[in-house]
Amino acid sequence: MNRTLVALVGLAGASALVLSGCSASADAGPVTITYSNFISNSGNEENLAAIVAAFEDENPDIKVKVITLPYGDYGTALQTDLSAGTQSDVFDVEYSNYASYQANGVLAPIEIASTDAYLPSLVEAYSTDSTSYALPSSFSDVVLYYNADLFDAAGLEYPTSDWTWADEKAAAIALTDTAAGVWGDHQPISFYEYYKVLAQNGGQFLNDDKTAVAFNSPEGIEAAKWLVEKSGTVMPTIEQGQGTPDFDTNLFKDGKLAMLHTGIWVFGAVADVPFTWDIAVESGNTEQASAVFSNAIGVSSGSKHIAEATKWAEFLTSSQVMVDTRLDAGWELPPISDDAQLAVYLEKGTPANRQAVFDSLDGIALPPVVAVGQTEMQDIMGEELVEAQAGRKSVEDALASAEERINAAIGG
Repeated sequence: MNRTLVALVGLAGASALVLSGCSASADAGPVTITYSNFISNSGNEENLAAIVAAFEDENPDIKVKVITLPYGDYGTALQTDLSAGTQSDVFDVEYSNYASYQANGVLAPIEIASTDAYLPSLVEAYSTDSTSYALPSSFSDVVLYYNADLFDAAGLEYPTSDWTWADEKAAAIALTDTAAGVWGDHQPISFYEYYKVLAQNGGQFLNDDKTAVAFNSPEGIEAAKWLVEKSGTVMPTIEQGQGTPDFDTNLFKDGKLAMLHTGIWVFGAVADVPFTWDIAVESGNTEQASAVFSNAIGVSSGSKHIAEATKWAEFLTSSQVMVDTRLDAGWELPPISDDAQLAVYLEKGTPANRQAVFDSLDGIALPPVVAVGQTEMQDIMGEELVEAQAGRKSVEDALASAEERINAAIGG
């Protein structure tokens, strides 16, 4: 296993909070705390329920009410709840938003006996002035899923870690059969995909001091075209459903998609498909770069039950039940410091090439993070890329517009 992830993975980030107010009065019996999450959506709801059941067995005086939303809806719900003061007692936090939450006083300091169970870099990522304000809950990366049966039928070699964009494009074209409703490739048109493919092309999203964007460059234009030109050629268009929640996962599950760029959190959702599938390190152009994310659990500073909420947050992020459940299900990776337990992950069955999860960490694309305007930066980038995808703007015009808008949002 490449241990560079210990130093780097805590810097990434992937996914925030949702509705629901404070829990019921303790006078009514067991304390009920609310937990808002996106990490279990689309395939891991039962795994989360198993962890909740184990916690409630050990803590009969605490009940956990779970609220689950798709990641795409979660950020908006988070902002709404924070503005209204109706946030849950415990909620998911992704790295890119941690600093603003902490600075705004949304997160309560986390007080537990020890953080030794966690990867040190992950603890540090969610700490301010040596105080933890969230506990790391998982880390993961993005890989290339492929339908081996479709590759076999087309007489094509499977993807490897040596693939380039050109290799992937050639295979995607060969595998696309629109008459049969089969598509060769799918990669979301989004901020999170763009900064990664930009890194794969030797470019950078922000300038060195993070005061302005740097993506409006030849490398950036080529990276944007790599994404948006898939639409309608080797992947469905917006009109055909591309971009809607879980569309790509469902297309893959239906055997209608040959290659899928997504995170290892989808292992559980595709575990029982009636065809052979596996994963590989994503292709690059001038270099290999994979998106790595870490998630965390925060306790609301406005909770009426901070002690109980903290106990749940610690159980969810460090208990043996959590470790076993995540490793058995292939549901991201637990944030633990025990290398021996992580090594067991490689022996857990499908996908066969689980080593690709760790090989992807040899080249890490970290998400751009700014002190002011993070959400606006992400939203603007996504909006402009979709404008190009829909044909309403050229890629060049979309990036120029994104540059102007984002610089204004972040103060550049």
